[in-house]
Amino acid sequence: MYPSRIDQWVVWGLRFLGVASCALVGLILLFLVADSIPALRTLGDRLIHDDSWHPSEHATDGTFGMLPIVIGSLTVTLGSILIAAPLGLASAIFCHFYAPPMLAGFYRRMVELLAGIPSVVFGFWGLAVLAPMISTLLRPPGHSMLAGILVVALMILPTIALISETALAAVPRSHIAGAAALGMGRWSIIRSIVLPSARAGIFTAMILGIARAVGETMAVVMVCGNIVRVPGSVFDSVRTLTANIALEMGYSVGMHRSALFVSGLLLLFTAIALTTIIGIVEHRSKDREGGAHV
Repeated sequence: MYPSRIDQWVVWGLRFLGVASCALVGLILLFLVADSIPALRTLGDRLIHDDSWHPSEHATDGTFGMLPIVIGSLTVTLGSILIAAPLGLASAIFCHFYAPPMLAGFYRRMVELLAGIPSVVFGFWGLAVLAPMISTLLRPPGHSMLAGILVVALMILPTIALISETALAAVPRSHIAGAAALGMGRWSIIRSIVLPSARAGIFTAMILGIARAVGETMAVVMVCGNIVRVPGSVFDSVRTLTANIALEMGYSVGMHRSALFVSGLLLLFTAIALTTIIGIVEHRSKDREGGAHV
């Protein structure tokens, strides 16, 4: 049967949108590279080896050490994913295997609602409640890497929980029924059958959580303290790449502006790397499933 004219238009429309999306990403990359070249050529390894971040319009008048900012981004991201990943996976397991249907539906709606809250609201909560609490109960100042980790972990938790639950739901019911027929308990089935079968989807959830953590701006600006330094503990104030761009791009000129574009280039390469990892994992998962069916 030959495809109808409408089907052909839909196919060509989808092809056009795919090409346009790729072209848009390419243009963004070219834009960032073009504006980053002055800093990369003039400053070179000073972007790593300068001992502080006090940029200026001219390369000879300031310091452009981005290493503390990169470390701040990495520590906030790593800390948040270490908290959110196990909690999100546990949330998905509870909702899909242990909660009664009515409670599971209500719980899922609450997680979806949490995922839709704007980041500035999380930042405001962290600024008004979490940071003063850390300052009072643990150690001042409350505006610290710890506050940023906790706020970002709360923000990425719904993403990990919802995608992980989707991955768990995609496990064939026949696998679970067969394991139950062999006398395996519920947790044994989850540990030995469900989690290995859903590992690709769960890994994708973790990568998407990392991607959101890396790109978060407003909440981090509001609770991390925004001091450029290598943190010695979780109670120190830090600044991330996204916060640095948001705080300084409005008044930056010359070499200072170009150095900020290097930060944007790093973030874009990070997003591309994470997307590539997701694609590789999904491709290998499909290959495994195809081999198993054969």
